[in-house]
Amino acid sequence: MSSNSLPGGTWPLGDLTVTRFGYGAMQLAGPWVMGPPADPVGAVAVLREAVEQGITHIDTSEAYGPHVTNRLIREALHPYPESLHIVTKVGANRDQQGGWPTARDPQSLRRQVHENLETLGLDVLDLVNLRLGNAEGPVPGSLAEALETLVDLQKQGLIRHLGVSNATAEQVTEAQAIAPIACVQNMYNLAHRHDDDLIDTLAHQGIAYVPFFPLGGFSPLQSSVLSDVAIRRETTPMSIALAWLLHRSPNILLIPGTSSTTHLRENIAGAGLPLSADDLAALDKIGH
Repeated sequence: MSSNSLPGGTWPLGDLTVTRFGYGAMQLAGPWVMGPPADPVGAVAVLREAVEQGITHIDTSEAYGPHVTNRLIREALHPYPESLHIVTKVGANRDQQGGWPTARDPQSLRRQVHENLETLGLDVLDLVNLRLGNAEGPVPGSLAEALETLVDLQKQGLIRHLGVSNATAEQVTEAQAIAPIACVQNMYNLAHRHDDDLIDTLAHQGIAYVPFFPLGGFSPLQSSVLSDVAIRRETTPMSIALAWLLHRSPNILLIPGTSSTTHLRENIAGAGLPLSADDLAALDKIGH
């Protein structure tokens, strides 16, 4: 499959072009995103299948495992096709309890960037997202020192493009005053539409918005509405949720994760499902 046949077409990340349907590697690590996968051979297979399906955008982080998903990506795909762009995140470590303690001081950020370069086998990272907030979500506050550290590494030629993750709208504005931002990666889905205005603003600016947790945090009633639409269309709730995200705005890029090649193909097919006016009207009630 070529990238042109993936649902949603393509969108720019700075001067890079990626498929709007991408792949998130977080689920390739072990339980709670810690340790190795139960099926390392299957993990390599799903990464190779993603590229064979035409996906040109893979999302990862050195904190996944830690170190696990980056090394799997390198094992499966290095040397990388010219069309493939790997996006990573910095700003958090992992502790022995599986927590995500923040690590946004300059020394920690420099270390994380160099670790990503080493484990992925790259001389330059296509795009680095600065992870803000904490496991509960965005936290207001200045990102200047952290982002300026990444800008310095960008000037050294180690990073092509910068983004922010888990950020408030105010932090996005602050980031844009410091450096060009190629994408924003936040939690967003049918049930959690707090970033609607931000998405529209970024779309006008030609900046990508990358939602995570496409099925996270739904109430039973909201899940019931989603399931009803899925049953009517003879598909799964995940397929409807992904298709709705692609329909929501042209700058939304999907990075659903899976450790199964079959599930990957199902996600691609589901995201390409056309939604009717009746479908959209029913789904729109979920987030309002």
